[in-house]
Amino acid sequence: QVQLVESGGGLVQPGGSLRLSCVASGVGFRGVFTFATMAWYRQSPDKQRELVASINRGYQADYVDSVKGRFTISRDNAKNTVYLQMNSLKPEDTAVYYCKMSAYSDEYWGQGTQVTVSS
Repeated sequence: QVQLVESGGGLVQPGGSLRLSCVASGVGFRGVFTFATMAWYRQSPDKQRELVASINRGYQADYVDSVKGRFTISRDNAKNTVYLQMNSLKPEDTAVYYCKMSAYSDEYWGQGTQVTVSS
């Protein structure tokens, strides 16, 4: 069973930084992560879930305009892990952040990690 587990969320002041991690595991999982597109989404109570950043098997990264220049997505295939480095955080970045893996015709989601940006 494929599982995605996020970590690294928390409370941070405006202008601060956080690094989120998402580790993928599961039976028969070997090699699948390498070919998967990994993405970070976020959702706040008053908004729809939005795509924040994605990285494909070729390490091409894309970002929503609101985080460009502040967030960096990266992956370590040897560790089945995707990261989201978040710098210069703003109150509007407050949300639950979710990791998603898209592999072939399947999609998997993590349980989410809360990020709160507040003074």
